[in-house]
Amino acid sequence: MTADSVLQNAINTLAIPGVLIGYRMISTGDEQALMPQEQRAFATSVDKVRRASGAARIVARRLMAQMGQLPQAVPKGASGAPVWPEGLVGSLAHSSQVAVAALARRMDFSSLGIDVEAIEPLEADLLDLIATPAERKAIANGPCGGRLLFAIKEAIYKAVHPLDGVFLDHHDVEVNFVAGTAAVRGGRTVNFRHISSSHLVVLAFI
Repeated sequence: MTADSVLQNAINTLAIPGVLIGYRMISTGDEQALMPQEQRAFATSVDKVRRASGAARIVARRLMAQMGQLPQAVPKGASGAPVWPEGLVGSLAHSSQVAVAALARRMDFSSLGIDVEAIEPLEADLLDLIATPAERKAIANGPCGGRLLFAIKEAIYKAVHPLDGVFLDHHDVEVNFVAGTAAVRGGRTVNFRHISSSHLVVLAFI
């Protein structure tokens, strides 16, 4: 595994009090880090998915240890979301190269969402699917604005779904880049932060 010092420095600025964030460059053999309780959900997955999922859980267990918690399994639930140990909330994500995790105590946060994306423009047809008219204006001057918007909405969904159990369309989330908040259908408002370094990383928190 080769460390990305640029990404590490950026992630250090992304974290907020009470939330730990970490990353790992996905490496051959990371799939072997999946614990028995985790392996069942990935039994039919291709090696690339198992490797990335193992890498994300390596990061999660490292964060648990930093919290003074015994590193434990993070199985995948019926909805596909990770199931966290009692007293913890968190989120996992990965791109083709990087796995990230965020972790906090449930007494401090209701939910977290994290996403990581490569810095590259979003396909035009996808932008039509995810962006509202107001959001299109907000990202008009940035070549990778669509990709950032996609990452924000992915992180927002990960934070909201465990609480509400509702499927959200991309247009059910309206992002306010200036305020650093997103209004979600149903009345919930979610805070988010983002960084851009070697990758885009977004943290959403409630």
